[in-house]
Parts: sequence; C-alpha cells; structure tokens
Amino acid sequence: MDTALKTKLTEKAADVRVGIIEAVYNAKSGHPGGSLSSADILTYLYNNELGVTPENFGDAGHNRFVLSKGHSAPVLYSALANFGFFPVSDLKTLRKPGSHLQGHPCLGKTPGVDMSTGSLGQGISAACGMALSSKVNGRGFRVYALLGDGEIAEGIVWEAALFAAHYKLDNLCAVLDNNGLQIDGSNAEVMGTEPLDEKFAAFGWNVIKADAHDFDSLETAFAEAKTAEGKPSIIIAKSVKGKGVSFMENNAGWHGKAPNDDEYAKALAELKN
Repeated sequence: MDTALKTKLTEKAADVRVGIIEAVYNAKSGHPGGSLSSADILTYLYNNELGVTPENFGDAGHNRFVLSKGHSAPVLYSALANFGFFPVSDLKTLRKPGSHLQGHPCLGKTPGVDMSTGSLGQGISAACGMALSSKVNGRGFRVYALLGDGEIAEGIVWEAALFAAHYKLDNLCAVLDNNGLQIDGSNAEVMGTEPLDEKFAAFGWNVIKADAHDFDSLETAFAEAKTAEGKPSIIIAKSVKGKGVSFMENNAGWHGKAPNDDEYAKALAELKN
C-alpha cells in the first residue's frame, strides 16, 4: 500500500474513532470498546473494499455489509457519517428520541444500513442469506459481515457457518473482531472458543489471519478472500479493545459505558493528537 493511501486511511480511522466517542458521550450510553477495536476494519471496508457510496447504495448489485455485533453500532454510524451517508453532526443524536441512530442498526431508518442487527448471531445468518440470494439471482454482489469474538459463543453462528460452507458461499467474507474481551471479562474465562482458526477451517471455511490495526495486513487479507473458490472466507483480525484511547485499551469495563466529561476530553485529546 502506498504511503499516501495509508496516511489517508489513518486519518480517516482517527475521524471514525472521534465520531464513536462523540456519539457515546452525547448519548451517555453505548459501546465504545468494540467500536474502537473495529474502526480500522470499517475504515478500510468503506474506503477500499465495499465500493458503496451514498449515490449507489440501494442499487441491486451493491455490495452488502452486515454488522453482526449490532451493539457496536457507533462504529458503523461513524463510518457511514465520515463517508458521506449523513452529516457527522448527527452522531451526537445517538440513542436520542426521534434520531435515526438508535442503539442497534435499523434497516430503512439509517442511510447506508443493509440489515437490522442486535441479537447476536443473527447478523451473520442474514449475511448468509444475502450471499445465497446474490448467487441464485445472478446479482454478483459480495457480502461482508463483522462479528465479535464474544458473539462466536452463540450456537446460531455455527449454524450459519455450516450453511455458508454447504452452499459454497465464496461471495461471503466474514471478519472477526478478535479483541479477546466481552462485557463480563475475557473470552477465555467467560466461554473459551479457541482455536477459532481450526474450528472455522473444520467447518469448511477459508481462514485468513490479519492485524486489525495494520492497513497493509487488511489489504492482503481482503485480497486473499476474493480468491477463494467454493468456500466462504473469514478474516480473524487480531485487535485491541478500545484501540486509540489509552485508558480504554484492553479494558473490559469499557465494553458498554460512556465516558464522563474528563474522560471525554482526554479521549478526544489523544485521538486528535
């Protein structure tokens, strides 16, 4: 990846993170930890991979994105705002009455949202249906889904994994935000799911590993996913919960709470530095 593009992506990812903090702070609730950990992934997707714009969104052949871990809505909303789907200032209305930005993504309410999500595991299941529909109807679009590594403990995720492999959904690319933490603590303590690479491979998936905060690594991973034939791909992206805000990093306590005034100021100072 050339230096100019990497600089652009780094700056845009910082803007996405600022939007996450603005949204959660103004809502006085929300999920900053897993939103910050996946900010680089969504920045890469919307800048380089999806090819979706406010102008072509809704076209029959547009590539789809499903936020399976729907509680991380702040990162999706911030990415959509920073890529022109609606004003960035709208982020301050998160979870407020009458806002189009509620606690979980809502199809038909928020510009740029392809699927309503929230109940963990249902997002990847819907993504499988979309990918099969693309094949059956000859639409040619690809489907991307972002899962949380705590979400992987849901049985419906593995039903979807079986479905995707059975129907050879090579137009489906899942990304796993592998930050190791969930609301109750570490995944290893709450519900161990490793080795995820071996498990998805056993279910018939093309498994790719990546660094969620390295754009070169993400570029290589998404390119490899497009070469898979006859099987779905999953990018296991190693990430840091709360990435970009020092006191939130690797801290399960920031899974689902808003910063106070002092924490908000400190977070913005770090992200805008």
